[in-house]
Formats: sequence, C-alpha cells, structure tokens
Amino acid sequence: MEAIIECRSLWKIFGDRADEAIRAIQSDGLDKIELRDRFGSVVGVKDVSFSVGKGEIFCIMGLSGSGKSTLLRHINRLIEPTAGEVLIAGEDINKLSARRLRQLRAEKIGMVFQNMALMPHRTVRENVVFSLEVRGVTEKIRNKVAARAIDAVELNGWGSKYPDELSGGMQQRVGLARAIAADPPILLMDEPFSALDPLIRRQLQDKFIALSAEMHKTTLFITHDLDEAIRIGDRIAIMKDGALVQVGTPEEIVTAPADEYVADFVADISKLELVTASKIMEPVEVVERRHGTPDQATWPIARPADTLNALVNISIDTDYPIVVVDDGRAVGVVTKHALLRGIQGRVEGGRPETLEVANA
Repeated sequence: MEAIIECRSLWKIFGDRADEAIRAIQSDGLDKIELRDRFGSVVGVKDVSFSVGKGEIFCIMGLSGSGKSTLLRHINRLIEPTAGEVLIAGEDINKLSARRLRQLRAEKIGMVFQNMALMPHRTVRENVVFSLEVRGVTEKIRNKVAARAIDAVELNGWGSKYPDELSGGMQQRVGLARAIAADPPILLMDEPFSALDPLIRRQLQDKFIALSAEMHKTTLFITHDLDEAIRIGDRIAIMKDGALVQVGTPEEIVTAPADEYVADFVADISKLELVTASKIMEPVEVVERRHGTPDQATWPIARPADTLNALVNISIDTDYPIVVVDDGRAVGVVTKHALLRGIQGRVEGGRPETLEVANA
C-alpha cells in the first residue's frame, strides 16, 4: 500500500535544552523524571515511526498526556520536531519553505478539532468555504462546493444559519464539511467527537465512516476512546509517555495486547463483533482426534471472516462443532470450548492471552 504519511524516528522534547536532553536520552537512557530534573525538559514524542497508507484510517489513542495530539501537530508542521522526519507523499515537510508549507496545508491537509472554532459572524456556508475564499476561488465555485459539502454532512437547509443557531453536533458537522470542502487527500482529526452526547457521537462516527469510504481520504484520527478507535480505525496505534506501545488492526490489539498497559485498555472491550472464526478455529486434524472427521453435510458451516457473534448464533442450534470452510475446503473447526475461550479472551488471574488457540 502506498504510504501517504510517514514518521521516521520522530522526537519532540520541550524545553530550552532539548538538544542536550535528546542526546542524554539516547546515550544514557534517561527516563522522563531524570530528564526533567537534569534538563528541565519534557518528552512529547519519543522515537515514533509509522506510516499510513492511501485511504487508510489510522487511529492514535492513549491517555491524556500520552503525546497523541502533539504527534498529530507534527504532521502539518504546527510543531517543529526536535529530531526525525515527517513525510507527506514522500516529501519531507521539515525542509519546506514557509510558502510551500502554506500551500501544502491549504491543498493537501484538512483538520478537524474538538473545538470547531467556527467564525460566529459567518454563516454555515461561509464557514465551510472560508479556505477557498482565502485562496481566491470565485463565489460561484465556492457556492457549488459548499452545497456539496453541506449535503455530504446532511445539513441541507442550514447553510444560511449562524453557528450559535446550531446544536453542538451540527457545529461538529460544519467543521467536518469545512475540512472536506477543499477536497484534501489527508484529514487530521483531533478528538472531533469526544465532547458530544453518546447518541450524537455515534451518528457522527457513522457519517464519518461513510464519508471516508466514499471519498477515500487518508485519515489520522486522535481519540482517547478505544471503542471509537476500534469502530473507526483500519489500524490503531496506542501511545504511552510519547512512545508507540503497539500498532495493529483492531483485532490484533484486542486479541494480542503487547503488554499489561494495552491489556488494561482492552480488558472490557466486547469481542463479539471483532474476533473472527479464523482467529479461534482449531486445525482439522486436531478436532478429528476428538470428534471424528468433520462432516460438512451434518456439521454447521461458517466462513473464516464470521464473527464470534455469528458463531454463537450458529452454535445455539447444534451440538456439533462448526466447520470453517474457505473455497469449499475445510480449513479449521470451531468447537464450543474454543468459542467460549474466544468470547472470554482471558485466563485465570486476568493475564491477557492471544485467542489463537489452535495449538493449545
């Protein structure tokens, strides 16, 4: 997959002695307390490397102070890094002139913040296309773009209203419309839905997922909510103390946490719509020794991509194990034991375990 966003060994140290501090970290392995005491410095981002593919939604999550918003602001160079590189479509943005950087921000990157910062003296329509007005786009074209963007976020009929006439959720939709109005290939979203009521938040998540699929935007999405990250993200990166602890698909994060920190995040996440048959199925030959040769005429059949929830529904009406079939061939078997372990996802003592039970 073509990489649109790349971070390479990115560091951000806050403080007047940042250069000395980063050398001390790399040579002496100082922790954040030692760094603060010796240099009066704070680590914002610590040796972060990742890439985001074209059209991918890449969620970065962590607790408050983990560095996720600081990292996001490096992507369009609102913050200068202490060390490392940020590449947009292969171009190192830290080497761009001020003029070229403004052009990059205007044409390639749209931002959506938790606080929309809508201009109160401008209508919804005028807020949505303000960036186009600044770039000198004609009023006729701006009106066409505004109509498309407002329609995309389902605010038809509200274009002539002012921000104080809109609810919080509607204002958030205006912010999203403003970000997509210029049709940038990249969206940077910093906890855009976190201040909303649960129902409105879910509705906007649904709208964003649909728009993303339709418009094929490459998105970096910041959140502190793992449920939101799992629901929205193609991949998730979990941050702690400025560093990436784990990067993976939602299924990988939930079923195989890298450490206790990640395990604590995922402990209460339902796996019913996340984990698939391919993750918990046992080899056919292992099941044959206990239950005999799988009979596709008698035993129920599932696909590798079927979720735990689907497998539960199948299992309710049968005492037989479930045969997992791919291209007409049995590739595994889900026993009731494996299904229950898959739903549980933890062992006695609360220690996380992978749900790959094939070799158990």
